[in-house]
This record gives sequence, structure tokens and C-alpha cells, in this order.
Amino acid sequence: MKNSQLAFHHFGLAVRRPEEARVFVSSLGYQLGESVFDPAQNVHLQLCAHDTHPAVEIIWPGETKGPSDRLIECHPAGIIYHVCYETNDLPVALARFEEARLRVICISPPTPAPLFGGRKVSFYKITGIGLIEILEV
Repeated sequence: MKNSQLAFHHFGLAVRRPEEARVFVSSLGYQLGESVFDPAQNVHLQLCAHDTHPAVEIIWPGETKGPSDRLIECHPAGIIYHVCYETNDLPVALARFEEARLRVICISPPTPAPLFGGRKVSFYKITGIGLIEILEV
């Protein structure tokens, strides 16, 4: 069953420090957005856009421990660890996963995100797939 409630938005790239990631995506023609600090996740975030390639969100740790620290410790060179989808109907999008018999575990409920002007984001672990972020329209 097709989940037509979701549209691809970006890849999330977790890094220890953002400098190399910025150089890399810039060399590919990406435009770097403003970096913001998200106190709820204790991470710095920067969305990078390209005319023809998928958007990339660069994520790096805040000053104190946060949820991305362990991932970055395991992958010091950086790792794409989530895929983000956009929806205008979160309950229906989640119901479509259930209808497809996918096991979906909420990791973080909908929370206003500074990077997206206060639009709500939530995170889900999909068994056999990994972590996805859903950005509400």
C-alpha cells in the first residue's frame, strides 16, 4: 500500500564538527542555510539545499550531552542516520504504516522545531528500516 501522505524532505547527516560537512556539500553546489541551536534535542542544525539534489541537514552536538552523541561516537566520520518526510496529516500517515503491517515506534513525539520555523517534527523507528523524521506542514 502506497503511503501518499508522505513526501521526501531531507537526509539527516550527524557529524562531530560541521566544518568538513559544510565544505563537502558546498563543493557539490549546495546552498548553506542558517545554523540554529535546538535546545530540545541539544544539537546544532543546518539545512543545505540544492537545485537538483536532495536536501541535507547537518547535525552536530551541543555543548552538553544530547541524543546524537552516542551515534557520533560510534561513527566519528559522520553518518546519514535519518530520512525526513513531510506530511499534512500525521495520523493518516502513521495509520498507513500500520495498514502495511510495519512496526512503528515513536522515539520523539511532535515537537516544535526551530530549524523549520516552529513546525512540528517527530521521530519514529521503523523496524527493518531505521529512523525517520516526520515534518508536519
